[in-house]
Amino acid sequence: MKSLKISVFALALGVCQLFAQTPGVGSKAPDFRLSTMQAKPVQLAGITGKANIVLVVLRGYPGYQCPYCTRQVQEFVSHAPDFAAKGAEVVFIYPGPPDEMPSKAAESAAGKELPPHFTLLLDPGYDFTNRYGLRWDAPKETAYPTTYVLDKQGMIVWLKSAKAHAGRATVAEVLEVLK
Repeated sequence: MKSLKISVFALALGVCQLFAQTPGVGSKAPDFRLSTMQAKPVQLAGITGKANIVLVVLRGYPGYQCPYCTRQVQEFVSHAPDFAAKGAEVVFIYPGPPDEMPSKAAESAAGKELPPHFTLLLDPGYDFTNRYGLRWDAPKETAYPTTYVLDKQGMIVWLKSAKAHAGRATVAEVLEVLK
């Protein structure tokens, strides 16, 4: 009986996480801990307080490497000096199934070097994606492309989420918010 209660509780917890609300403007960004491709852990609470944070949730993998994600990352990287001038850290989040995560993330990042104030974090198994209510649960999809701007206290001051591959936040929009 005890194991049945535990199973029911675990199922209920999983359902709640699956249908989590996307945090909105004016709320504190939920803390998370993810790792870089080099397995270095990064916790949101550890980087807030130092700079404004731009969280860019990519589609990641499966299916194929998203050309919209590739373009968005290139646009942000090409404006790295502008983000540095605004005192902003840019954090890309790459979600996907855990078994393919390392190879697909490496494929996506091949030949690209991120500036010092840019970080690529992996979300294997969609823990972050589910917690933030961004899971795009359809064949060959992972997460709704979403960008958050957080102030130094970790409060969400701006967000843009697309329910399609296109319609993502642009560098111009984000830099305007960081004024």
